Amino acid sequence: MSDNARYVIIGAGIHGLATAWNLARRLRVAGKGGGEDVLVIDKSGIGAGASGVACGVVRNNYFQPAMRELMAHSVGVWESDPEAFAYHGVGYIQIAPEVMRADIEQIYAEQKAIGYESELVVGEKACREYMTGLFADWQAPGITAVLHEKRGGYAHNLASLKGLAGKAEAEGVRIRTGVRVTGFDVDGGAVTAVQTDQGAIRCEEVVIAVGPWIRDLWAMLDLPERIPVTGPDGTVHPDRPMWTYWALQEGVLDVDPGEFRDNRGEMPPVLHVDSDQPLYDDTDGSLITDQMWGIYYKPDFSFGGVQGGAAPVPVDRPAAEVAVDPYGPASPEFTVGQDFARMWTSALAHCHKRFEGKRALYRNEPSGGLGAFTPDSFPIFDRFRENAYVIADSNHGYKMIGIGELVAGELLGEKSKLLEPFRFSRYQTGELHPTSNSPFPWS
Repeated sequence: MSDNARYVIIGAGIHGLATAWNLARRLRVAGKGGGEDVLVIDKSGIGAGASGVACGVVRNNYFQPAMRELMAHSVGVWESDPEAFAYHGVGYIQIAPEVMRADIEQIYAEQKAIGYESELVVGEKACREYMTGLFADWQAPGITAVLHEKRGGYAHNLASLKGLAGKAEAEGVRIRTGVRVTGFDVDGGAVTAVQTDQGAIRCEEVVIAVGPWIRDLWAMLDLPERIPVTGPDGTVHPDRPMWTYWALQEGVLDVDPGEFRDNRGEMPPVLHVDSDQPLYDDTDGSLITDQMWGIYYKPDFSFGGVQGGAAPVPVDRPAAEVAVDPYGPASPEFTVGQDFARMWTSALAHCHKRFEGKRALYRNEPSGGLGAFTPDSFPIFDRFRENAYVIADSNHGYKMIGIGELVAGELLGEKSKLLEPFRFSRYQTGELHPTSNSPFPWS
């Protein structure tokens, strides 16, 4: 392959394309080059991996201050060109029980401190009134905290990636698909070339933005499969796996998305419900769980129904044995099955009367797939081997469209305050992100 480049970006998903577009634009504006210096390669095609099957939810709702500030930046990028990014700024609501109330109040206070508009409702009676004011058929009991983010919403996955690719190509970026990375040439501690099944690509800098395939390229850089991790209390856990895989549980209820509207007849916010109430089967009344559970859902015309999911489930196999497949949950043994369909449709009925008796309309749509999680379930943005910039999103990826702008700045020598809390060194220093009471590993 003769496509040598100053910057080689591996992965034509949300992070690779956003980085390419912003890097080319900034090079041009600074008079230091332009899109001709940037090459994006992907082993399949634009959006062929995790970004192309993402549910598309965009939110600021994080218990971790660093994640919240990072997402406020990304929401601003989504809002900057909603047409090109196929973005719908309908807002986002987190609905939670008493055990999570303090967490939600803290999120609200810190959103207010950074100027991110949201509304907090607390107390079971007030929450019920707020939710029935939005949806006349709302019926979930035990809710004592509602946080309504006025910004955020969702985007159409493939449409937004095409928009990003168009912006990158308009800046002169080259995008080459069907190119599989097989290794790296390293000389003097730095990567000098990316080896592919079509030959070597010499480069000055390489950006790795490959979603769940990070494990394989991490190994090609000769980086460790297991690492010591220092906890916040100073305890050292000497042998933690670098990558752990979780199967994402998502599907679609095959109803007209235009019919799921709020009391005003408008498209509703994205809804995320966490509950400590027993969840019963909507069909036969049997107990599904008496533990904490959570779901998210939204009407989505790109999926052709009400789309959403529940907490992911860990893959009960060593990460090294997991065969990563972009098109929905990896391989047959990880396929979203009837257990999820039973739980999710029953949870929808638990929340809204309109969804009672609708399980037969469940459709197992390819979305979600596998997520490669870091030791603390939060992203890593850092340089390795001197000039290999790794974007390891730990399954927080699609919503963080703004990462590309920040990484582009770092490639040009600008340190990002927003990215600083996500360096690899935190596992040694113990500066890990705080954990919440949510049943989701990414909240």
